[in-house]
Amino acid sequence: MTARRDLRSDAGQAFPIYLTAVAGLLFLALALFAVGQAGATRNGGQTAADAAALAAGQDYRTQLRKAFLKAIADGSAWDDLLNGRGLGVGDACEQAGWFAGKNDADVTGCVPGYLPTSFTVTVRTREPVGDTVIPGTESQYAKARAKAVVTPRCTASPTPTPDPTTEPPDDDDEGDEHGEDPEDDKPVADLRCEGEDLTIDPAHPDLFPDAKELFSVHLAD
Repeated sequence: MTARRDLRSDAGQAFPIYLTAVAGLLFLALALFAVGQAGATRNGGQTAADAAALAAGQDYRTQLRKAFLKAIADGSAWDDLLNGRGLGVGDACEQAGWFAGKNDADVTGCVPGYLPTSFTVTVRTREPVGDTVIPGTESQYAKARAKAVVTPRCTASPTPTPDPTTEPPDDDDEGDEHGEDPEDDKPVADLRCEGEDLTIDPAHPDLFPDAKELFSVHLAD
């Protein structure tokens, strides 16, 4: 009888310890879940920031192409445009806001840079981490930052040096029998794009390269 009473007594004493261990494990599991939930919210915010920054850079790249084509057609200076500069921000930051919204975040800052041309975008998630066993997470939002850089792919080809042994044509020889000026067929811009030569002919704007062929847009630290 004594042995049975001892066993029952030991079991009764172990039960509270068992409950404490289970409660501790449960709290640890909930805490790990909260950490994972916070990490997922941060990752979502970073995804939104990356998408927003890239959208700003790509919109600016499209504006650069349009301005570059117009400058060539007008015969105006285009060196800054080819280097990825010379324009205002335009709708770039609005595009950043739209893409951030598609990823459940709001843009809190959109700062352009010029050397090199870039857009630094900061966002805040629209949803907090939520209720967890860790106090304060119900009002904690994720913030993230990303920077997109617009980099030229092309440079202006150097102008060929005239051969001093070649005599310039006489004025009477300019133009052909139809009265056309050979200068009309002269290309306005010769470019070197990642190892390939590219001639811009204003008479054929439909052959003008795409924006992504002239400029790259990539994330940077």
